[in-house]
This record gives sequence, structure tokens and C-alpha cells, in this order.
Amino acid sequence: MNTARPTTDPAQPAATPQEIAAWVAGHRADMLGELSRYVDTETPSDDKPSLDAALPALEQWLEQVLGTPSARHRADGGPYGDTLVLDWPGTGTGASPGEHTPPVLLLCHYDTVWSSGTVAQRPFAVDGDRATGPGVFDMKAGLVQALWAIRALDALGLPRPPLRLVLNGDEELGSPGSRPVIEAAAAGVPAALVFEASADGAIKTARKGVGLFRVTATGVEAHAGLDPAKGVSAVDEIARAVLALHALTDTAAGTTVNVGIISGGTRVNVAAGRAVADLDIRVADGAEADRIDRALAALGPYDPRATLETTGGWNRPVMARTPGNALLFGLARDRAAQLGVTLRECAVGGASDGNFVAALGVPVLDGLGAVGAGAHARDEYISLDGMTERTALAAAVLSALADPAVAAGLREEAARGRPEAAG
Repeated sequence: MNTARPTTDPAQPAATPQEIAAWVAGHRADMLGELSRYVDTETPSDDKPSLDAALPALEQWLEQVLGTPSARHRADGGPYGDTLVLDWPGTGTGASPGEHTPPVLLLCHYDTVWSSGTVAQRPFAVDGDRATGPGVFDMKAGLVQALWAIRALDALGLPRPPLRLVLNGDEELGSPGSRPVIEAAAAGVPAALVFEASADGAIKTARKGVGLFRVTATGVEAHAGLDPAKGVSAVDEIARAVLALHALTDTAAGTTVNVGIISGGTRVNVAAGRAVADLDIRVADGAEADRIDRALAALGPYDPRATLETTGGWNRPVMARTPGNALLFGLARDRAAQLGVTLRECAVGGASDGNFVAALGVPVLDGLGAVGAGAHARDEYISLDGMTERTALAAAVLSALADPAVAAGLREEAARGRPEAAG
């Protein structure tokens, strides 16, 4: 396989945004073919053997597009899907010969929420402008778009910056194994592009932090009919706790508390000795996270003979709309305008691996992936027009990030935003 990467010729005029878009549109059928094969390769988050079987093929695909990486690390995920980190040098002005240039971080995950066997029931399909299939929106189209954006730059002789691609297999579980790998990969990078799906076409410049907690009530079992006074119902304690927990919701502050699962008791005629409530908490800033922490610490039983224990913690930190995020979005918005596209931004309640990187002070552009809808739903789909449009946009953004001045400005914002540089 020829792994030599193309370089730009200064004597040749640079391709226009319209030429980028036209090149991508001309390869739409090829993109669809790769997307079809990728979607039909099942990668459930909870199926380690399937994830292990898929990753080598994905790595081979990446090398076919980008050549042999200059650095490679496959982190063992233990019970979760492994994480692959690959580096490639830049091309043209992005190559920066003779000096080290930090890479732009590309974040993708290859796991999906869909169980093995789902593809047999709902294989990849195309109907007009829509493509459907398990994981097509969240987020298999995102990786396809990222790779074809890079292909476009190479084919048109446009520069691109050094790249570091992180492909993890446990994002849908909260990235328990991949988080430290992602944070290490983000060290010193000027920017991170997250190819998660868009929000109705909008880029995500802010995301809420997510907390996953469990409240366990322990009561006193007793016969509900013969000795009701001797019993302390853990179910009653959990019911009261749920009301108190839901009262912590403050929609004006962007805070939501949802007890999604409750369970408890053993028999209908026995005062429950144990009951459990699992809750999901979303906050828009650190002050609200602190308020929730205080409230959970103060949560106590109604009956002093019972106990309440709270376990769990914050799964992902808040991704605030920092000046660095705003600067990166402005760059993308300007490139989108050159393509004849009006690009919007938004803040969302969902979280991604971009939260981890943003918490380190790195400028993040999230939601650069598919345009469509139905994440985690059976009607999940992407727009094919959106796929080519977003691929061209990603190419334009990557080419802009190859400019040393642009990269330097983002690195300055990143340095100011990192926790150790604060104050």
C-alpha cells in the first residue's frame, strides 16, 4: 500500500470552497458504500468480543485513507471496548518541517447502543435523502465524514494540520475506560473536533455536565399485616427521597434531576427492607453541581430507623461556551458561509467526550458529524445532503487549522483556559 502523503504545490492556486463541495458531492456514492459497510459491522457497547473484532478492520480502513500513522496506541479497555489513538503528520503548510506542531484532535466513538442482531432486523438502507440503520446517526456517519474530509484535502492538494484521531469503544457507557486516554491525548492540542451528530444541523458549543447517582434506602422488614409497627418500609423512604430529588430541578438554571429507575421490596406482604433509586442529573455550570452535591450530602431518612446512602458521581464535567469554543465556532461559521451554508450553534443537555477535553481548557467544536435525528431510537436517520455538506465543512475547517497563525491563536486560548493557567 502506498502510504506517501500528498503535499501542496505553492505554485498552484488553492481550491475554492465550491470546488471542495463539488469534489465531495462527486464521491457521495463512495461515501455511502463505506457508511453501509460500517453500519452493518455491529459494535454494541456491551459486547466486548464484537468490539474487539471490529477495531482491527477499522484501523485498517483508517490506514488506507491516511497512511501509516507516525504514532499508534491501543489502550486496553478491560471489560469495555479498547481505545485507539493514531497520529499523522500534517501536509503543506500544516507539515511545519523542522519543528513540532501539536496535532488537532479528532474525537469519534465506534460503539453504539444497539445490541448484536439488530442489523439483521434493520440493515442499512437508503430512501431518497435518508439513510437509516443502527448507529448511522450516533455516530458512524461522523467517522465517515471525517475521513472523507481529509481525503478531499489530499485530493485537492490543500494543506491539513497534524492529526490525532481518538476512536473509543465505550462512549455510550460514559467512557469509563477511555476517559484517561482521551485526556492524555488532548494534552497540548490547539483544538478538538468532535464528530458526534449535530443538533438539527447546529454545532454544539456548550454541553451540560452529567451526574449518575444511586440512592439506596435500608429499612426494617416485618410482616405488613401482623407487625406493621415493627417495620420500616424502604420503599416509603425512596418515595419520599424521589420527591425531594425532583424538587432540586431548576430549569431556569439549566439543572434537571430525573429518577429514572426505582426498585425495592421482596413480597407484597412484607415491609420492604431495601429500595434503590437511580438518577440522572444535568447541570449547566459548576455552581449548580456544587448545589446538587450539598443537597445529596444532606439527604436523610424520614424514619430515623432507616438509612439512606448516596453513591455515584459526576460522569462528565460541564462543557461551557468558552472564548476558545466561540473562536473555533466563528472559524467554522465563516467557512460554512463560503460554502453557502448558514451555520448555527447551540447548547445541549447531552454530553460527549468533548466535555472531558473542554474541561482541560481546549477549544472544542462538537456536533460536526451527521445531520439527521433519532439518536438511540429506531427511527434514527441521516440526511445524505447533510452528509456531503458537513464533509465539505469539516475539510474547510481542517484546512484553516493548518494555518500556523490560526493554530497559534487557538493554542493561546487553550493555554488561558486550562485549569492550571487560571488565576
